[in-house]
Amino acid sequence: MVILTTVGAIVMGTVAFIIRMKATKRPASVKKIILPPLFMSTGFLMFLYEPAQLTGWQVMEALAVGLLFSIILIKTSKFEIRGGHVYLQRSKAFPFILIGLLVARIVFKLIVGDSIHIAELGGMFFILAYGMIIPWRIAMLIGFKRMDKQRIQNERKKEKPIMKPTL
Repeated sequence: MVILTTVGAIVMGTVAFIIRMKATKRPASVKKIILPPLFMSTGFLMFLYEPAQLTGWQVMEALAVGLLFSIILIKTSKFEIRGGHVYLQRSKAFPFILIGLLVARIVFKLIVGDSIHIAELGGMFFILAYGMIIPWRIAMLIGFKRMDKQRIQNERKKEKPIMKPTL
C-alpha cells in the first residue's frame, strides 16, 4: 500500500508541476487563482468517513506545517506584466520546492505510516495541503490585484491624448 500511495504522490506531483508550468504561459486571472482551492475543498468530504476523522491536535499539526510550507510558495510566486497582461513568473525554485515537498511527504509517511491509520494520514496530508494552498492563493490574489492595478495605470498613461493648441 505504501508503494501504491508513493507512486500516486509522485504522479500527482508531476501533474502539478506540468500544470504550473503551463499556467505561466497564459495570463493570470482572479478566477484561475480562486477556483483551484474551491474545487479542492470537496476533499473535506473524506472526513465523513470515520477512519479519516482527525483529532484536534492532528488538524493543528497539519495546518501548522502547511502554513510553514506556504511561506516558501508565497516567496517564490511573483507576477509580471507582459504584452498588456499579468502573468505568473516562472520560478526556478518551484521544481525543487515541489520535489522537496514530495520527498518530505514520502519520508514522513514511511516514518509514521505504521503508527497512524492510512485514512488519518491521508486526512492530515489533505489538511496540510489545504493549509498551504489557502495562504498562498490569498497572497497570489493580493499580488495579482496589485500588478493588475499597475497594468491598468500603465495603459491609462499610454492612452492620454496629447492636447495640441488650437489656432
